[in-house]
Amino acid sequence: MRIVTTTGPCNAPDVVDVVALGESMVAFLPSRPGRLADVPSFDRGIGGAESNVACALAAAGHTVRWVSRVGADGFGDHLVETIGSYGVDVTSVRRDPARPTGVYFRTAGDRATDAHEVAYYRAGSAASAMAVGNTDLTAVRAGRVLHLSGITAALSGDCLGLLRELTACRPGRPLISFDVNHRAGLWRDADGPRVLLELARAADVVFVGEDEAEEAWGVTGGPTAIRDLLPEPGTLVVKQGARGATAFAGGCDGGAPSVPGRAHRLRPAPTPGAGQPTVTFETAPTVQVSAAVGAGDGFAAGFLSATLRGLPVRERLRHGHLMAAAALTAPGDLAAPPTRPHADRLAALDPETWGTLRLGPGWTHTEDREGQAEEEARTP
Repeated sequence: MRIVTTTGPCNAPDVVDVVALGESMVAFLPSRPGRLADVPSFDRGIGGAESNVACALAAAGHTVRWVSRVGADGFGDHLVETIGSYGVDVTSVRRDPARPTGVYFRTAGDRATDAHEVAYYRAGSAASAMAVGNTDLTAVRAGRVLHLSGITAALSGDCLGLLRELTACRPGRPLISFDVNHRAGLWRDADGPRVLLELARAADVVFVGEDEAEEAWGVTGGPTAIRDLLPEPGTLVVKQGARGATAFAGGCDGGAPSVPGRAHRLRPAPTPGAGQPTVTFETAPTVQVSAAVGAGDGFAAGFLSATLRGLPVRERLRHGHLMAAAALTAPGDLAAPPTRPHADRLAALDPETWGTLRLGPGWTHTEDREGQAEEEARTP
């Protein structure tokens, strides 16, 4: 797979399905369980909400561009080369000679337990210097979908200014996908929840966890209460952990408010009662978890992939669940998604069969093995 890198902007960027903007870091993953103080060695990987989505979408067959800023160092080389190897266009990634690439270390334990540790070394990183004046806005806007997250807004005042510029309602704006991704530890003051609410209200498609909404905004009462707080987005997806997810979709626009002059408008999937808001809940399959990381990014990638293909809302949710399951059954943040035919067949299961679906490590390759066996059986 061809990797293209540059230190400057694209002169004439091609229109792509999705552009993802945000920081990616080099991740050091422990060689065994235990406290960071006790782990003797680490394996190197990568981690970044937006780049995770970019890689998953590219692996699923979409054209994707990642826009960011990394240091002019070996870790920056590793990020650009690794993300590029997934088929992501990295030509709009800028190199910063004065600031380092961010890194972090984490333990092997579940993030939900008190034993889990993460040590970030990202303050003053190259990505935190992203701003309106040093980002190739033409390349950023040359996508049918622009995917952003609340993590970027927390990195610096300049990063927040960039997100406000990109989410401003103006002609030619792509469909804005926004994952709230509330990280309380990243915010320097108490304004984080207010800022995240502001950005979410300006987006077209919003992803937020039920527990995340309670932590950030004090919202209880389930998905409907969250929708009451966020009536503006054409599509709001409330993730409800292992139970499933609820999507609120706004009628015939299919999730995108009217923006005069929008160049890459997505067409909605035909749905009964078009023109009326819909509420769709879909259960998540039972998953044998290998590592509880990357599921949210996987879900966003699966949902956006199905959105780009014009699938009905229920199938968008199912594809989100399947991509999340691919991440959960792999050891790191990034996982090979199921092939599109495999995912489509699972997403088309009847409700009863879907409700009994159980996925474990290696499930994304099951169809490959079955197809190989069938081919060998046909060979004389």
